[in-house]
Amino acid sequence: MIRFGVIGTNWISDAFLKAAGDLEEFKLNAVYSRTEEKGRKFAGKHGVSTVYTDFNEFASSDLIDAVYVASPNSFHARQVIELMNHGKHVLCEKPLASNADEIKEMIESAKANNVVMMEAMKSTFLPGFKAVRDHLSEIETIRRYVGNYCQYSSRYDAYKEGTILNAFKPEFSNGALMDLGTYCIYPLVVLFGRPKSVKASGIKLETGVDGEGSILLTYDTMEAVITYSKITDSSLPSEIQGEKGSIVIDRIHTPEKVELRYRGGDSRDISVSLEHEPMYYETKEFISLIQQGKLESDINSHDNSLAVMEIMDEVRSQLGVVYPNDRK
Repeated sequence: MIRFGVIGTNWISDAFLKAAGDLEEFKLNAVYSRTEEKGRKFAGKHGVSTVYTDFNEFASSDLIDAVYVASPNSFHARQVIELMNHGKHVLCEKPLASNADEIKEMIESAKANNVVMMEAMKSTFLPGFKAVRDHLSEIETIRRYVGNYCQYSSRYDAYKEGTILNAFKPEFSNGALMDLGTYCIYPLVVLFGRPKSVKASGIKLETGVDGEGSILLTYDTMEAVITYSKITDSSLPSEIQGEKGSIVIDRIHTPEKVELRYRGGDSRDISVSLEHEPMYYETKEFISLIQQGKLESDINSHDNSLAVMEIMDEVRSQLGVVYPNDRK
């Protein structure tokens, strides 16, 4: 049994706990919130009584072995490092940090404290993504990866009316790239590694974060094209193109419908149904690492998380998106 604490009382923490509830090895023991009222309300909803509002007390608690972190992006590095310094294993929401320098410090801390640290990028553990990996060889030489995730944010309506919510605030290391673009970049890195070059363009909003963007990444024998947005919608799928055919993915962030299309016109459905909530699979991996005494995932590895953030740092540099955490 792994005893968990949770940081964050928003919808993503609710989704995490709903998924983790299917794992026999999971037990929620404590909640951390900056406010007692929010913490009590969230804890009560999930059947626990222990709530911390002092972060140091939470980090040093002997009631928890591991922590799921779903605080704003700009808090991730500081909180995760402190947790690991107290011997806690950490599953941290994507993006893992604000920039690559923070991730390097987090990796050093994980190794120094001999604890598991894993980025909670759900898609790379889903059955649909495994189907993609298992069938890549059938389309032979890969020439292009197309990742697309454009989803109009309801918070953008408030933005246009003059109310700036956290999703569009640079002080929280937010924006379209960090929220949605990362879902396109992470599978690319897991499948094909680091690119040779990165070129980006996009729309920078008045607050200083990006509303949408496009990225062209080059490899020795292929290229990748990524489009992401929080200010427009898109119904286009994602796709991996090979010389013999292509693999079409309905939703890059939660692949369910996956189709193998051969160049001659034949096609085959290689979808694999989800038997659990999407976040179940990443949580199972995380718990398994702790039980096996492994310090990092082979899929959502430290190096993959660092590579993804290095790409996003370069994209932000080209777009002129700067966060307060970049200057620390």
